[in-house]
Amino acid sequence: MSEIKKVVLAYSGGLDTSVIIPWLKENFDGCEVIAMCADVGQGEEVNPVREKALKSGASKVYIQDLRKEFVEEYIWPVLKAGAVYEGKYLLGTSFARPIIAKALVEIAEKEGADAIAHGATGKGNDQVRFELTVKALAPHLKIIAPWRLWDIRSREDAIDYAEKHGVPVPVTKKRPYSMDRNIWHLSHEGGDLEDPWNAPKDDVYLVTKTPEQAPDQATYIEIEFEKGVPVAVDGEKLEAVSLLEKLNAIGAANGIGITDIVENRLVGMKSRGVYETPGGSILFFAHRELEYLTLDRATMHYKEQAAVRYAELVYDGMWYSPLKQALDAFVDATQATVTGLVRLKLYKGNLMSAGAKSPYSLYHEGFVTFGRDEVYNQKDAEGFINLFGLPLKIKALMQREAKQ
Repeated sequence: MSEIKKVVLAYSGGLDTSVIIPWLKENFDGCEVIAMCADVGQGEEVNPVREKALKSGASKVYIQDLRKEFVEEYIWPVLKAGAVYEGKYLLGTSFARPIIAKALVEIAEKEGADAIAHGATGKGNDQVRFELTVKALAPHLKIIAPWRLWDIRSREDAIDYAEKHGVPVPVTKKRPYSMDRNIWHLSHEGGDLEDPWNAPKDDVYLVTKTPEQAPDQATYIEIEFEKGVPVAVDGEKLEAVSLLEKLNAIGAANGIGITDIVENRLVGMKSRGVYETPGGSILFFAHRELEYLTLDRATMHYKEQAAVRYAELVYDGMWYSPLKQALDAFVDATQATVTGLVRLKLYKGNLMSAGAKSPYSLYHEGFVTFGRDEVYNQKDAEGFINLFGLPLKIKALMQREAKQ
């Protein structure tokens, strides 16, 4: 491995990436390791990263503030698509990996690095997401995935390695959860959660209150959208990061956004994850309510089908694939009229619609009223039903004649 002289590592300061720095230097002939930490809204976790990476052996540390780009160019497209993986997972880790890998590539090219490295395990989805992005953007770069190479086989082994090499890590064998945090969500895996029969303990949640801890009074909020993108909360215009942070605070206080799912990983196994996505859950619900008002039946139903495929592409790391780009164009076309205001009621983990309005609303009270109207001739329905049901009638006549 002497050809590897310089590596850019996706560095979080967590257990896996903390031990990777000394491991790379030991196993790649003392190669230079540059740590890159992407700030995608993980909060205070970013603060100690620089000093920690340098103490662990990194020659240089980049801390990239990607929050605005992350929300506007990665989160909002998925929100507009209505893409939810397997009906529950709001893709918080999935769409964070492409932007992190993109930053890795940019720094690797700037530094003249030979390779990039990541801390994703050989069992998970993140290895695919990181590496497909690198292949799409910089196919000449080598990729080092220590979890597929080293003798460490568990998080306990990694903790032991860290202790041996004097590397401080933010987990213990008593709290062995694997967590991933960004401005959209906080995920939890591992430990007692590996048994799907175990309910999550209350102390798992670090962002969102449990429904029992939420206020006894309902909270009402109004969210304004322009072409499918949220732009204001309770009448206050906000830029993307501030808007999401505000909804995170409101949602977390009301116990919104806790999801527990046994999901199908791309690599072929099922895994159990517990996610906290307070602001994201509010936005998906509100966006959907506005689409009920503004999208015609055919477009809405086809978009529902496309959203399933879109979610799979994002989950599978195919962010830069031609199909994903084509679906983005379709989604953007559907969002031209998704403009308006949605009012929601939040109560102890529940989200309920409390009103919606739009200048592009397709709802017309004159046509749907149960009262007297002058715009709809109910006799017209007879001819429509006769034509719509004609194939069924012809088939039934054929079957009747065949029996005679």
